[in-house]
Parts: sequence; C-alpha cells; structure tokens
Amino acid sequence: MSKALINTFSKKLIAWHGVSGRSGLPWQNNRDPYAVWVSEIMLQQTQVATVLERYPRFMKRFPTVKKLASADIDEVLAEWAGLGYYTRARNLHACAQQVVTEFDGTFPSDPVLLEGLKGIGRSTAGAIAAFAFHQRAPILDANVKRILARLFAISGAPQDRAVNDLLWSLADELLPKNPKEMPIYTQALMDFGATWCTSRKPVCLSGEQKCPFASGCQANLSDQALLFPQKVVKAKSPEFDCNMLLMRYGNAVLLQKRPDKAIWGGLWSLPESAWSPKNTGVISSDIDLKDLCAVALPHEKSVTVTRSCKVVQKIAEIKHVFTHRRLWMHIWQVYASKELVFSDSNLRWVSLSQLGRYGLPQPIKILLQGLSLVRDDDLKN
Repeated sequence: MSKALINTFSKKLIAWHGVSGRSGLPWQNNRDPYAVWVSEIMLQQTQVATVLERYPRFMKRFPTVKKLASADIDEVLAEWAGLGYYTRARNLHACAQQVVTEFDGTFPSDPVLLEGLKGIGRSTAGAIAAFAFHQRAPILDANVKRILARLFAISGAPQDRAVNDLLWSLADELLPKNPKEMPIYTQALMDFGATWCTSRKPVCLSGEQKCPFASGCQANLSDQALLFPQKVVKAKSPEFDCNMLLMRYGNAVLLQKRPDKAIWGGLWSLPESAWSPKNTGVISSDIDLKDLCAVALPHEKSVTVTRSCKVVQKIAEIKHVFTHRRLWMHIWQVYASKELVFSDSNLRWVSLSQLGRYGLPQPIKILLQGLSLVRDDDLKN
C-alpha cells in the first residue's frame, strides 16, 4: 500500500470537492441526524434524481423522528410507494419508534449504537455519525468500495469477507485526522464515486478531466480501471407467472395487504395466485371465474364469490423486474354485483378516492392509473 497516497488522500479529496463536488442537494450541509438518516436510507438503491423529488416530500410529511414514529405504517408505505425496496420503509418506521422509545427521540452519536438500530448498517451509521456528529467514522458503500479497489488495486470481489475487511481497514485509515473535516470529507467521497470514479466511465478513461489521484491510482497506472473491483457473475434471473384479480364494485376496488416478509411486504396489492415458473402452461388465455377466485381468494367460499360476480376479462399482462427475479402479472377484471364481505381481514374494499392513503406497488399503481380508475392527484395526496 502506498503510504504517500494514504497520507495525502483526504486533503486531496477535500480540495477536489471544493472545485468539482456536488452542491445544492437538499440533504447536504445538514447536521440534523434525522434528516441525514432519512436521506441515507432513501439514497440506497435509488437514483439521486428520484430522491431529489421524493426526499423533500417525505420530510414535509414526517418532519421529525417522533412524527414518523407515531404515523401509521400504511401512511409511511404510501409515501414510500414508487421508491422500491419497501423493507427500507418498514425499517424506517421501526427505527423511528426505536429511537423514540430507547433514546427519548434523540439519535445517539456513537456509530456502534447507531448500527444497533433497525435497518442501519455500519456504513449508514458511519455517514450519520460523520455528518451529524463529526465523528471519525468510515463509510463503505458501493461507490467507496470501487474507489478504494481501484486506488490500491485490491483483487477479489468486495463480497468476499477478506476483501471486505481489507476495504474497511483502508476506509478507516484514510480518514482525516481533524473530526471537523468529516462532513465535507464524507460528502466528497460520495460525490467522487458518483460523478468521477464511476463504474463504467471514470474520468481517467475519458481524458476530459484530470483525476487528482491519477499518479497514485494503481488501476489507472496499469490501465485496468474497469477491472476493479472484480465482479461476481450473476445467474440469469428466474421468471414467474401469476394471475391477479382486479375485482371492482361501484366506486371501489378490492385490495389485499401483503405479508410483511413477502415481496412488496406490507403494501396493498391485488389478490393473486401463487407464482409459477414461466412457460409451465399454468397461465392460459382464458380462465374460469370459479378457478380464478379459488387461486386468488383461497380462504373465501368460491361459490359465494362467483354467484355475486360477473364478467371475467383479461385486461393486462404486466412484466415487472425485481432485483433477482422477473414476474409476469396477468390481470383479470371482475365486477361484483354487491359489496362482498370477506373473512380475511387483509382483504379490503377501498374507495378509488382513498387509494392515495395506501401504499401500492408501482406496477399496480400504474395499472390503476392507466385504467382511469383514479386521477393522479388521488394517488399523490
């Protein structure tokens, strides 16, 4: 390891940020640990452009950790709808309640205590501690892993424990000595990885701008920038089919709350059949009403349901890509002649004007908008 690079890294990075770093982001220069925490969680696996729109709205709706803790989980999920990875929203709500009950509504400054909170990992804890409390705590998100792997030509995939431990050790060693520099240093590290030392087009390959670490970066000196960090070959994502029941009665639609630990956990969606591997012949171009109700509403008496419903029409086929799988949703529309009462407490008739109060998976939200079931404003309010 280059001691010269280690000793000068933080100063060079901070100097770079003064000229080329990002500015004007709504979560920057904020020492409120609650605001920092929300932004860090929201920025995980979500593009900055999306967060720029949604972060101010979320903070307006839940301006303090106590407001978030006291909110109903459905209200939180509704505000989170469209951001994906809904476990983050459930963890936000649970963590807020934990901060209120265990720390009297005040975030702890110790990174170790922060890491003990629901949904906060070591890197997020480091970011909160650095930004809000000027603690000398390292971060190690995907961007930082890429920077360090290139600077020091770290071989092996970051997912490997030994490699990950080495990267954490480097991240800690590179910290500025002055705690007061931690907020700007941490922001600079994030910005450098997001805008200059990017995954596919680092500036060292474009020649348009000179990287401040060009003379010391081992990946650059060996013309191997794109080879670091080493990637794990991903298997092809499996594909599945499922039938979904869009049951309508008057000005309402039937929704079902999904189990917390399922995909789209805690959100309200359309009743659906079990998923089956694609191309197994389970999904057909036609379906009997009784069979549809039996698979989508397995705990209800199908005879009672079918006697009160009419018209089964396939109105859409939607492909949705998750992180590790793909789902083809076959939407069947059914009209009920009366407001059926269901034994399952997770089934609920929801007025179209009230859909905005429920967290809906993005493809279901788009489906309902496309069918003109609700106005855009109904889903935003």
